[in-house]
Amino acid sequence: MNRFITQLSQPNRMGVIPFFMLGDPTPEISLQLIKAAIEQGVDALELGFPFSDPMADGPVIQRSAERALRSGCDFATCVELLQKIRRFADLPIGLLIYYNLLLRQGIETTHSQLAAVGIDAILAVDLPLEEAAEHELSLQKHGIGNISLIAPNSDSERAKLLLDHASAFAYVVSSYGITGVRKTLPEDLPQRLAMLKKLNPAMPLVVGFGISEASQIKMLREAGADAVIVGSAITRLIEEHLGHPEHQIQAITQFLNDLKD
Repeated sequence: MNRFITQLSQPNRMGVIPFFMLGDPTPEISLQLIKAAIEQGVDALELGFPFSDPMADGPVIQRSAERALRSGCDFATCVELLQKIRRFADLPIGLLIYYNLLLRQGIETTHSQLAAVGIDAILAVDLPLEEAAEHELSLQKHGIGNISLIAPNSDSERAKLLLDHASAFAYVVSSYGITGVRKTLPEDLPQRLAMLKKLNPAMPLVVGFGISEASQIKMLREAGADAVIVGSAITRLIEEHLGHPEHQIQAITQFLNDLKD
């Protein structure tokens, strides 16, 4: 069983999963920031590989990828960072990656390399289910979980198919559009979560896109979500304190603590 399923299926617990772009603002500082988050007791990590055309991401995370690329963070650098993170902590790690990066390196080669690092799951965010057979078979071969992305307009039939193809967790997109901080979440989100939970009760539901406040997490916990992914809010703190790593660490630490309230 995938470690995300084990970790996120604990009763009466709402998982908090921070997202970091590997290499932002530099590989060295990126590692420091991720270590600081781990020390706050987060349940897992979602880490991104910087890509030049991140179509699912809003401006904040787009700029994060640009900073990482400018710092010289390439695929090999990301793998080196993952090795260092894995030596530091033994918690579930999922990757958000654009499929072109996997294709360029070679699917089998990449999955083998990431499995050796200790990656637990991968979301190929721009890979349609209908074209994912080779990717999913290779993930299974190398013992890496598959993360399915479920959009707000997925009907029950489509959602059931996506849930059945997930082997780590289902990433439930909270809202239409791209990533970014949102003050309010859709009113129908609790109903969507209830529908998805009935379709596959064993698969953890992780909500992302716009989560930034403790009140939102409380609502989602009551609605049946198993965890949340917090990305743009953290990335914005990195951007606000560029050039001051100690302030970035303090801001992220305080933010993660506030989410527990």
